[in-house]
Amino acid sequence: MSLNGRISELAAKHRNLDEQISTEQKRPSADGLVLKDLKRQKLRIKEQLRHLKVS
Repeated sequence: MSLNGRISELAAKHRNLDEQISTEQKRPSADGLVLKDLKRQKLRIKEQLRHLKVS
């Protein structure tokens, strides 16, 4: 996979996680552990994207 392809794939996953976080936060009984995990995954992808864009 090319570098641009990998960046696009990670960006799509980042957007998907953002949507999942938003959906979970709107639930009346939002699960804090689920939110924490989703946010951690999103941050990890953000760091990978930053690393790939620099190289």
